Amino acid sequence: MKPIVDEGEPTVTVTVRDRILVITINRPAVRNAVNGDVARRIADAVQELDSDDELRVGVLTGAGGTFCSGMDLKALLAGDLPWVEGKGFGGLTQLPPRKPLIAAVEGWAVAGGFELMLACDLVVASEAAAFGVPEVKLATVAGGGAAMRLPQRIPTAIALEMLLTGDTISARRAAELGLVNRLTGEGEALSVALELASTIAANGPLAVTATKQIARAAAEWSRADEWSEQDRLARPIYESRDAREGATAFAEKRAPVWFGR
Repeated sequence: MKPIVDEGEPTVTVTVRDRILVITINRPAVRNAVNGDVARRIADAVQELDSDDELRVGVLTGAGGTFCSGMDLKALLAGDLPWVEGKGFGGLTQLPPRKPLIAAVEGWAVAGGFELMLACDLVVASEAAAFGVPEVKLATVAGGGAAMRLPQRIPTAIALEMLLTGDTISARRAAELGLVNRLTGEGEALSVALELASTIAANGPLAVTATKQIARAAAEWSRADEWSEQDRLARPIYESRDAREGATAFAEKRAPVWFGR
């Protein structure tokens, strides 16, 4: 039987800031370790992001100066599993949202926390952040996506070094490898992530979603099918009211007003 979660306040908080959904893992006493309740709440928040037409971008972060230290091992031993069926570890790693999701990283993003970060599209990190996949040190496997996704994000030899040694790397090294989009001062990751999210949110929402779909799926398309697959996703955007509004606003030298259709 799964233990009843009673931590006095939500394990995940969700707020909206000008069309941006901010999802905060809120267990700072355990470095935002993921238990079943956290996973289910993240899954619900991601579903809200995709289903609410007013929301354009999501930001995932952690409270108390830590992004996420991974799986809550005590909860796991008690039978509280941090996976959601069909959505993966933390309710996210197997099925990320259709809309852009930005990780705002302070402190540790290790083990499952690193895998949550890899499920995001963009990463803003404090210079004091640290990243790692230490599962092999505990004789386990990074089964939340790191073993599969990390070699797709950075050179294979470097990914294997991280995966096989279990050692952490600094935020600056992660930025050099292309894992981090923007480095910030300590305590500034969320504010910079919100600035980046606002820039994305100002663009045509249908175009943003379709562009992410194409960029994420293209590696799986064959050379014979890639143009037809891209056309399948892009053509409805060209024919949308938003596309007409974008061209009209540009010609009239004014800010566009998006309709989401």
